[in-house]
Amino acid sequence: MKICITQTKPIKGDIDKNIEKHLHFIKLAVENKADVIVFPELSLTGYEPELAEKLATDIDDQRLDVFQKISDDNEILIGVGLPTKTGNGTCISMFIFQPNTSRKVYSKKYLHPGEEKFFVPGENLLPFKYKNKTIGIAICYETSIPEHSKTIYDHGADVYIASVLNSIDSVNKDIYRISAIAKKYKMISCMSNFVGTSGGSHCAGKSSIWNKDGMLLEQLDTLNEGIAIIDINKQETTKIQIEKSFE
Repeated sequence: MKICITQTKPIKGDIDKNIEKHLHFIKLAVENKADVIVFPELSLTGYEPELAEKLATDIDDQRLDVFQKISDDNEILIGVGLPTKTGNGTCISMFIFQPNTSRKVYSKKYLHPGEEKFFVPGENLLPFKYKNKTIGIAICYETSIPEHSKTIYDHGADVYIASVLNSIDSVNKDIYRISAIAKKYKMISCMSNFVGTSGGSHCAGKSSIWNKDGMLLEQLDTLNEGIAIIDINKQETTKIQIEKSFE
């Protein structure tokens, strides 16, 4: 299995333009025979808490049908970030598209202090089987919650994928934490982060992949968009940095 993480520069609040940008990265992943591609936290809007309620959508949003079609046609799992509407408020969520399967929504359960002004806790999806691996998801602050990573391990995950927004000030803490999770639970671990600016933060990039011993295998830079892929069976990585944005 090949897992692909993306490093994107979001277009503030513009879902349609961000969809077009995502399609370029997914094309790269397909060309490199990836089985999975995951984007950063709230990737289709940018991390913009003050806009989230207005931008929030639901599982039936037809704008997202293009991802399902690509998933069906290319046998690839796609994870994209959006705020979602619930009866209690707005959640930070990831829409997960699998080939010829109903789309699923993973919502952030553990909110960063301050996020409760704009968001409500959602419901995590438990780790799920895809092809021959079990995949566990985390959204940003959840990487710092020991109960969260233990639950992923307890449900048999082989792969841990964190979809984040990390600023220049916070990224190294997350890199340390995810490396430690990989080593403790013997899971291939990945982090997908933004570059550029989002939600008033200068995003740090450094999207990364670790092996089961917590050793860093691949890392993107701090400025450019791109993808990084790990072939789990061969323990080989590939990265493509894009110096000119897809905007």
